Amino acid sequence: MEAGHDVALVVSRPDTRRGRGGAPSPSPVKAAALELGLPVSDRLEDVLDAGVELAVVVAYGRIVPRPVLDALDFVNIHFSLLPRWRGAAPVERAILAGDDVTGVCVIRLEEGVDTGPILGRRTLPIGADEHASSLLARLSAEGAELLVDLLSGGAGELGPGQAQIGDATYAAKLEPADLCLHWDAPADALARVVRLDGAWTTFRHRRLRVLDARAGAAPAAGAPGALHGTTVSTGSGSLDLHRVQPEGGRPMAAADWCHGVRPLEGELLGAGETGR
Repeated sequence: MEAGHDVALVVSRPDTRRGRGGAPSPSPVKAAALELGLPVSDRLEDVLDAGVELAVVVAYGRIVPRPVLDALDFVNIHFSLLPRWRGAAPVERAILAGDDVTGVCVIRLEEGVDTGPILGRRTLPIGADEHASSLLARLSAEGAELLVDLLSGGAGELGPGQAQIGDATYAAKLEPADLCLHWDAPADALARVVRLDGAWTTFRHRRLRVLDARAGAAPAAGAPGALHGTTVSTGSGSLDLHRVQPEGGRPMAAADWCHGVRPLEGELLGAGETGR
C-alpha cells in the first residue's frame, strides 16, 4: 500500500458479544472500515493475498506469526517514546508513573515486543490533569500524521530505521484490580489512577466509579478512605471528588451524589471491596 492509494484490507478482531444475550458486534475499527466501504477480515493471513505493499499495525494486541512477518513489510504505530513503555498499556503506564512527556513512534515490526528500529517519532507533553482518553486521542492524531509524512515518498523509501537507545521499560496490561483505589496510597498517586478513566471504589458494599478527582489541599483527616463531604482522606493528603458514577446509575457531580446518599461524616469508601 502506498500513500494516496486505497487500503487493500483492514484486519480487526472477530465480532464479540457485549452483555448477556447480546448479538455479536464489530470492533470500532471494523465498524469504521465498513462505514467507509473498506474490505475487512478477522484473519491476519488474508493480508498475504490482498496485494498490499506495506502493513500498518496499531494496537493489534496479538503476535504477528513469523511466516506472515517474513512475507510482508510491517510497521507499527506505538504510543510511547520507545524503548520506554514497550507493551500493551503505554499510555496508562506513562500516566501512572507520573511522566510529564510521552510521544508516538513508528517502528519496523519484529518478533520482539515493540523492539524494532524507529522510523520516526514525535514528542508530546502530558497535561497535569489529562486523562488517558484525551491523551490517546492526541497521540492517535499525531501518529496518523507522522505515518502519512513518512509515507510521502512511498513505502519503499522508509529506510531501515534507527535502533532504540536507552533503558527499556515494560507497560503491562492493566487488570481491573489495578484500577481499584486503595485509600492508603498518597493522594497524587490516586489522582493518577483516576485519570485512567476506569477507577473504582466501593460505598456501602456497592461499586462506585470515580470519573474525575484531584489531589486536594486539605491534609488527611481520619482513616484512609474517610469521607468529608466530597473530600476523601488518603494515606498522604486528600482527594477531592469531582464526578462519580454509582453502580447502576448515571455519571454525576460528586456533590449531587453526596446529597443523594448523605454519607455520615468520616464514613469509609472502600470498606469490603472485593477487587472484582
